[in-house]
Amino acid sequence: MSDLSDLYQEVILDHSKNPRNKRAMENATRKAEGYNPLCGDRFTVYLRVEDGIVRDISFEGSGCAISTASASLMTEDLKGKPVEMAHDVFDRFHKLLTGDNSVNETAPEVGMGKLAVFGGVRRFPVRVKCATLPWHTMETAMQGEEERVSTE
Repeated sequence: MSDLSDLYQEVILDHSKNPRNKRAMENATRKAEGYNPLCGDRFTVYLRVEDGIVRDISFEGSGCAISTASASLMTEDLKGKPVEMAHDVFDRFHKLLTGDNSVNETAPEVGMGKLAVFGGVRRFPVRVKCATLPWHTMETAMQGEEERVSTE
């Protein structure tokens, strides 16, 4: 199990040091800003949604390793997915981090792909907000609301 934890840490560190899709998007159809006042994480999530598909997704801003890695992995996972599926992934990710076992009673990480690396975050409640901030920001952008999301 230690090897798996080490692998998960490596994935998080890689995505925090080399975030994917970290850029402003000129042709975004939706965007939202997110802020965690406890630690100072700030993100803007950009979406280009066409015909019910997330054609492009990116983010910019700054945050801790967990929030940056979460934003990076989120953009990789959601790009090209139908909007309904993006909402479903958001729900499953949130349940994974909050310990809601209705995702999968024995192993909530099952079926989450690379996003499963955040399963261990639920043991550190103060870090859950770090990992979910980009996701809540994306969900707000997806709804077409250009308001600031706060973890408070």
